[in-house]
Amino acid sequence: MIRIENHLGTIEISQSYFAYLVGNAASSCFGVAGMVKSGTRQGLRSIFTRRSYADEGVRVRSENGKLVVDLHICVIYGMNIAEISKSIVNKVRYTVEEATGLTVKRVNVYIDGMKSE
Repeated sequence: MIRIENHLGTIEISQSYFAYLVGNAASSCFGVAGMVKSGTRQGLRSIFTRRSYADEGVRVRSENGKLVVDLHICVIYGMNIAEISKSIVNKVRYTVEEATGLTVKRVNVYIDGMKSE
C-alpha cells in the first residue's frame, strides 16, 4: 500500500494497481521484449501459476511523498538501449502522474536481458 499524506487528507493506493499501471506502460514501449521477474515473490508466483503478470519486474515505493519506480526489462537485440530506457522513463512518469496525480521522483530501468525478434 502506498500512503501519501497531503493537506487534504491521506491517499492510499494499492501496490498492485501501481504495478499493473507501470507494467503495462513499460511493456508497450518500442524495443521492450518483455518484463523480467524480480524478487523471490514474483519468482515463486511464476513457478506455481505458470503464467505471466503485468506487474512482473515492477517495484513501486514511496520516498518523502514521491514515488520511486524500479523496472526490470528485457530488450530486443540490436536496439538502442539508451533510447529505450529514456522512452520508458518518460512514458512511465507521464502515465503515473496523469493517472494518479502523484509525483514520480525517479524511474530506475534495469536491463536484465536481450532477445532476438
